[in-house]
Amino acid sequence: MAHSRMTVTLEIPDELTSDLKLKFGNLGSAALEALAAEAYEKDALSLEQVRRLLDLPSRWEAQAVLQRHGVWPGQTVEDVVADLDALESLRSRAS
Repeated sequence: MAHSRMTVTLEIPDELTSDLKLKFGNLGSAALEALAAEAYEKDALSLEQVRRLLDLPSRWEAQAVLQRHGVWPGQTVEDVVADLDALESLRSRAS
């Protein structure tokens, strides 16, 4: 299944751009992370959706992003099952 993407443009006054870049680095990534954190906090996105939105390889990295933004992920039954599946996969590879 092909996934399409939406492009969003932010207009930032030139006199603020350099200060913001010093503080946040890549402004596009910073804005996307902030949106993801806000959406997760408001139950608009799941942790898996945050992971996919930010193109992160694991849910733990998605949790780390949320924590940097002061959002503390909860644990759903699906999260626990996914963790157990991941653990079983790791155990199988180690055997």
